[in-house]
Amino acid sequence: MPLDTAEKQKLINSYQKHATDTGSVEVQVAMLSERISKLSGHLQKSNHDYSSRKGLLKMIGRRKRLLNYVREHSEKRYNDLVVKLGIRG
Repeated sequence: MPLDTAEKQKLINSYQKHATDTGSVEVQVAMLSERISKLSGHLQKSNHDYSSRKGLLKMIGRRKRLLNYVREHSEKRYNDLVVKLGIRG
């Protein structure tokens, strides 16, 4: 479930730190969260799509590692990001 260019640009614009920021942790977590939510919806309908389920678990693990990185460096940034994304963290 890839994101199209317009969705990516919208996410980048809402989570970037400065004008040329496209790869900060906040942007990466936001993109992963959007892909995770789309793939979760797909898996609700397709129970037997095991390869997509494996990809979903990998994305969740990557998002968790990125969130742990943010938490180690700044608890405030972590809390702001979790609240803004609406995830449990």
